Amino acid sequence: MISHDVLTTYLIVVLGLMIIPGPATLLTLARSVSGGRRAGMATGLGIAAGDFVHATMATFGLSALLATSALAFQAVKYAGVAYLVYLGIKAFLEKNGSLDLPAAQMVSPMQAFRQGLFTEILNPKTALFFLAFLPQFIHPESGSVIAQFSLLGIIFVGLSICVTSVLAIAAGSVRGWLGRNRSIGRWQGKVIGSIYMALGVRLAFQQQ
Repeated sequence: MISHDVLTTYLIVVLGLMIIPGPATLLTLARSVSGGRRAGMATGLGIAAGDFVHATMATFGLSALLATSALAFQAVKYAGVAYLVYLGIKAFLEKNGSLDLPAAQMVSPMQAFRQGLFTEILNPKTALFFLAFLPQFIHPESGSVIAQFSLLGIIFVGLSICVTSVLAIAAGSVRGWLGRNRSIGRWQGKVIGSIYMALGVRLAFQQQ
């Protein structure tokens, strides 16, 4: 099973990425502000369901790859490291302006759920992220690869539900804070970029 050190690192990185304002965070806040807490929580559940789909696809696809060739799986892991570093550099160098909530019309909780679900499922960047991110915490010598993938995927989805639910409940306060600190967008990319690059570099050296 996954070691405590690996699991702790995974939890810290995932939480760090989730609490920094990003597309999922802003969409949840926008829905909460326009449609209320139920709509915001439904949006978050839809996003989490989309993440579950991507995590499941990554689990079985990459597990099958490992069963076919351990060398190919290692190649995927190193390609993932390179992709994470690339995302980090891109985010760090990107010039961001003030952070604004996207416009959102009032919709029912079911409509909000469907929008969050399909927005996440149909996002190719999310699919690439899971393919690059999850393998970095998988160690075949630690036991069943499918069990490890499944655990990481469940943790990711569970944390996503918790974070978006808190955001939906505290939407008014968070929206007010973002309104008073619009310049957050200027350092958002640098923080996210730093996390990606640090993770990629750490994992690259860890695997040598």
